[in-house]
Amino acid sequence: MFASPVEASAERQTLCLWYAYPDDLLAEGMVEACASLMTGDERLRWQSFHFDRNRREYLATRVLVRTALSHVLPHLPATWRFSRNAYGKPMVDPECGFSFSLSNSLGLVACLIGESVEVGLDVESYERAQEITELASEVFSPLELAQLEELRGPERLDRALSLWTLKEAYIKARGMGLSLPLQQFSFVFGGVEGVRLELDPCLGDEAARWRFCLIEHAGHRVALMTTQTKAPATQLWEVRPLLSTPTRLAVGRQPWFPSSTESC
Repeated sequence: MFASPVEASAERQTLCLWYAYPDDLLAEGMVEACASLMTGDERLRWQSFHFDRNRREYLATRVLVRTALSHVLPHLPATWRFSRNAYGKPMVDPECGFSFSLSNSLGLVACLIGESVEVGLDVESYERAQEITELASEVFSPLELAQLEELRGPERLDRALSLWTLKEAYIKARGMGLSLPLQQFSFVFGGVEGVRLELDPCLGDEAARWRFCLIEHAGHRVALMTTQTKAPATQLWEVRPLLSTPTRLAVGRQPWFPSSTESC
């Protein structure tokens, strides 16, 4: 009944990136219909938000992950259950062979799904670039800061936005939250790799197992991370409005790093 869009192979796997838009919940009847898919605990969390815009953001995220998972496995959206690891990373309960990562902003929510791999995702509005730049000394490594200091104006803002989305995506893929020290890993721009990941040995990880990509969508920078030996193929899906039939979007040629010869 549900045809899987994930076409896995030993060499190249497909990741599925899904988008939805919180403001679509302003349409009459949408909030009630979407809220019916959530568990009791999710409803309590949803109702705890003080502002309507934050409730819409949360609700859109919960509906999107259910829609995306139901597109790859034969379960109705309302039947999915989730747990969290010790650091708060959400996962399917019981485990189903697919991992996912969620990211949300007031204007866009996204979900990345992969099979038998670790994935991480972050979306940030272009409007946050200045705010992130002002926090650079607190969130970027010495190597990242050195490269950032060489830039001025729009280039500096653009780099800060890219760095933060990549770092957030890596943190989410590792599933350890901010227990990972932000200054102990770096995304270094330039050279034949285009962008490369450098890790302090204290993190207990190998940079060579990661591939990452930057995408532009709806006024947002989107960063994807995955554990792949080769750059994966990427499918883009959109649910607009929420609860409607998903639409597959065209994929632009965005490079996967650190290998600049492979593209999304």
